[in-house]
Amino acid sequence: MNKEMYDLANWSIKTAKSAGADDCRVGILRIRFVEISYRMRKPESIEGASTKRLAIEVFANGRYSRQSTSDLRKDALKDFISNAISTTKLLAEDPYRTLPDPKYYKGRVDMDLGILDPSYDELTPEGRHKIVRTIEESCLSKGGDKVISVTARQYDDRRESIVMTSNAFEGYRESTIYSAGAQMTVQDEGDRRPMAGNFVVSVARKGMPSPEKIGAEAAERTLALLGAKKIKTETLPIIIENRNVDGVLGGFLAAMYGRNIQQKQSFLADKKGQRVGSKHFTLINDPFIRGGVGSRLFDGDGIAAKKRTMIEAGLLKEFYIDWYYSRKLGWEPTTGEPSNLVIPPGKRSVKEIMKDLGKGIFITGLIGGNSNSTTGDASIGIFGQLFENGEPVQAVAEMNIADNHLKFWHKLAEVANDPWIYSSQRTPSLVFTDVVVSGV
Repeated sequence: MNKEMYDLANWSIKTAKSAGADDCRVGILRIRFVEISYRMRKPESIEGASTKRLAIEVFANGRYSRQSTSDLRKDALKDFISNAISTTKLLAEDPYRTLPDPKYYKGRVDMDLGILDPSYDELTPEGRHKIVRTIEESCLSKGGDKVISVTARQYDDRRESIVMTSNAFEGYRESTIYSAGAQMTVQDEGDRRPMAGNFVVSVARKGMPSPEKIGAEAAERTLALLGAKKIKTETLPIIIENRNVDGVLGGFLAAMYGRNIQQKQSFLADKKGQRVGSKHFTLINDPFIRGGVGSRLFDGDGIAAKKRTMIEAGLLKEFYIDWYYSRKLGWEPTTGEPSNLVIPPGKRSVKEIMKDLGKGIFITGLIGGNSNSTTGDASIGIFGQLFENGEPVQAVAEMNIADNHLKFWHKLAEVANDPWIYSSQRTPSLVFTDVVVSGV
């Protein structure tokens, strides 16, 4: 643990208490980041900075506020904390705003999550530029004379944080993150200009695909959209590609949050213990995946992380309930937000599944859309590949699927064996049957 950060957080807690806070939570974050993008072989933007911030959550006279500052000199902090407490006392009362019961801090797993890349400091400015140029060149080379534009990006950061509360919580975390990818636009027939890309995220450099592969895949995914057109509205099986599952699953997850449940904006509020999907729908919240983008030992409230099965074979078992909404609802807290979301993979590849489905659409991208957390109604634009007998026969675009989540997830017929590992949502491709795909 960083002693300087620890001592400053501890001093801030004591300062806040002596200035009139009933309780408080202090978080200090130090982050160094670099972001580079190239467009058509020229640097488009280069950003980088090292910053440190302190945030304090004040609980005083039944009132609450959260404020932050980047001036960490003790003289300045003393005034900042005093002002924070004074302004908090002017706010409306909220009796549900308190620090968690310390019993929820207990039971924290002691393990190395593998989320800090020890080689981070070896990545030089020249190395970063080389990564972005290589991604772009690979994309341009694969795209050939169809290319209109390519934008390649690389981002990385190293962060260190400490959280401390006046009721004995202490938490420390060091992590790194890398993301890279490219977006390409190509010329199609007439005025059509398909655009797609490929972006990946990892906590370690060695967990990233090569820059050449990242760029080539961005080009391949874009070129696959050439000649895309609408087809007639039809009821078909669909396969949602692994990396795009989050765009559909997110609408379902919204109804699992404590806030929406308490505000009566959740179509799942009264469904705990009931079947909300097919037997293939299992969703696990796993904060302990080594090297996972969402891995953690505690959440934003300081509640000790636990592996939880949120949905098991279609049965809804848990909600995402933070401390505040647990008090409003009178429920036990779980955690306020997902860590690593896992849908356990199946046994067959997408290609094998396609052969058995006959005709269907493999969805490789989502556009726009909306989902109503109160009713469960959802609609989203799609593009991808029409397939027959296991083989792609036509790129499709400008189409739409619309359904209700309480019906849609019952149509989940199979889970492929290809979990997407470059995200905190480790989801395989999902197969749904009897889906109305709207076109012409």
